[in-house]
Amino acid sequence: MPRGKKPPKEAAERAEHLKEAINRHRRLYHTLDEPEISDEAYDALVRELESLERGYPILKTADSPTAKVGAAPLEAFAKVRHEVPQWSFDDVFDSEELAKWDERVRNFMRKAALEGEQLEYCCELKIDGLKVVLTYEKGILKRAATRGDGTVGEDVTANVKTISSLPQKLSKLLDIIAVGEVWISKSELERINSERKEAGEPLYANPRNLAAGSLRQLDPAVTASRKLNVFLYDIDRLSAQHGVRMPETQSEELALLKELGLPTNGRERVVSTVDEIEAYRQEWMGKRQELPYQLDGIVIKADRRRIQEALGYTGKSPRWGVAYKFPAEQTTTVLEDIVFQVGRMGTITPVAILKPVVVAGSTVSRATLHNEDEIKRLDVRIGDTVILQKAGDVIPDIVSVVMELRPKDSRPFKWPTHVPACGGDGRIERIPGEAAWRCVSKDSFEQMKRRFHYFTSKKCFDIDGLGPQTLDQLIEAGLISTFDDIFTLKKGDLLSLPRFAELSADNLIKAIESSQRVTLPRLLTSLSIPQVGEETAYDIARHFGSIEKIMEAAKTGPEAFEAVNGVGPKVASSLAGWFREPEDRRLIKKLLGQVEIVADAATAGAAAGGSDKLAGKSFVFTGTLPTLEREEAQRMVRENGGDISSSVSKKTSYVVAGEEAGSKLDKARELEVKIISEEEFLKILRD
Repeated sequence: MPRGKKPPKEAAERAEHLKEAINRHRRLYHTLDEPEISDEAYDALVRELESLERGYPILKTADSPTAKVGAAPLEAFAKVRHEVPQWSFDDVFDSEELAKWDERVRNFMRKAALEGEQLEYCCELKIDGLKVVLTYEKGILKRAATRGDGTVGEDVTANVKTISSLPQKLSKLLDIIAVGEVWISKSELERINSERKEAGEPLYANPRNLAAGSLRQLDPAVTASRKLNVFLYDIDRLSAQHGVRMPETQSEELALLKELGLPTNGRERVVSTVDEIEAYRQEWMGKRQELPYQLDGIVIKADRRRIQEALGYTGKSPRWGVAYKFPAEQTTTVLEDIVFQVGRMGTITPVAILKPVVVAGSTVSRATLHNEDEIKRLDVRIGDTVILQKAGDVIPDIVSVVMELRPKDSRPFKWPTHVPACGGDGRIERIPGEAAWRCVSKDSFEQMKRRFHYFTSKKCFDIDGLGPQTLDQLIEAGLISTFDDIFTLKKGDLLSLPRFAELSADNLIKAIESSQRVTLPRLLTSLSIPQVGEETAYDIARHFGSIEKIMEAAKTGPEAFEAVNGVGPKVASSLAGWFREPEDRRLIKKLLGQVEIVADAATAGAAAGGSDKLAGKSFVFTGTLPTLEREEAQRMVRENGGDISSSVSKKTSYVVAGEEAGSKLDKARELEVKIISEEEFLKILRD
């Protein structure tokens, strides 16, 4: 019987390579507990293979990893044949896929003549741990087994008995097979990894990896030392005894498990609509940082057992349930090209052009490669399948290459000697002592544009409506060539540009006029002085107090700036050199003829309405705060005499962490820096 159209050669080869890669990583993950890639990256490889198999059914072979559950059990453990086959849930990743799954459930109900049956869903948290199957006989724990390949698992009874939260005798003397998830807390992961780091041992990648490794220890004493936990969520089999029968709904199953004394998660919710499912997911996506265990999504099950039995199973998954994953912060995609971006200071940044992919809830087609050394470290090449990471609003990053999927004809990437966007002859040079390269020509059109983009950005003059596209038009038309030109623009100048009408021109002129009052730190930040960012600008402004004093200090040389707290020789030399350049001094004088520098409490201290209650304290902000914008929170610190840093060190007093906090939070934990919430931060200010 024909199985659909013949796939192109490239698709067939890609499918074979994906199968090899998935099988290898499946064994590393499920059998050896030594994963080399994240769960999210593994899921992405599986989804790509599933997509190819849907498009070309002939590619779906009997041994395809998309048809398997788990992996073979370890030889070190006794084997257990499950009385009830173990399955895994299919995944959905967005509201559209969820809606399609819901529609399939309703279609199956119609086919099973269950249209009159009320359809409700039991939503539960999907805890990232290791599945365990528990067999109690007359209320006594007799056996515990891992899922294994779904048919045969590993006997881990001795290790499971070390879990203090799990009763070895139930409150009723029942014969029951219950299924749950063994997990370990995030704090326990930190403790154990800290000990392993000191001992020079490899670290566990995540709580799931640690839980699996702990449950499969040959010495139960090691397992006992690691404080495992377990939540039970399913009853596979129950003998009707002592007046207890198999519950009619999933929610009643959970209640019975709890009644028997078994630990359950207790955060389930029964809902009726897809919108209610989405609300439950969003709620726990926002709260997951508060939980002691790691979540990677929610699980949705048709609540009534009658509906579950009617819908049944596919080869490896129940039709009546699905896992709704949180937006992946890692995925895989193909690197199609490497191009070069010229920054406002002439620094060259390599950028990966990617096959578009959804990561952390948004579609991404580009990622930074940072510099030449990073490309060499990754050994990333055009045509490679790469693991892409994006946390919250952080710029996407390439983590590693999936070497099993590298094209046979790939060649190492060769760093260029010329970049056309640099202007002139396009030559580039490596900055002495750094990994970065820069344009030899300092005045390319690309650099000029980027400096103007930065000058009008939110952290500088914050001119509403004067974005990159409009600025590029003004530069190309010759209407602006230095920063002060912006403040001399007239309505007639704007009307000569495409897409500008009377109203839009009036609005932009008003926005420019309202931006002519600026604080000294913002002015300094806007000038694109090499080595001087937002925090250094605040330090300089706080120390000198006026632009005139800064210009005067530059005449004495770098040592005047080295006296500023936090300014080293490199930054001091850059500041002195910039303010001594005749062209830069002329720019400052022209700007002072157009703008007014106003005092602000952040740099002027208590005399301008601030305080010194945070003097000597350094703050780092990471993630999205519940109510405060990052800039507002930083301003509050400065107005009260505190310092802001963009990186965590032992000198950091507090790390204020919000949602989707990234590597700074990990660094704070590593250095044992105090981590606080927005609420605690505001309390410090109040007190």
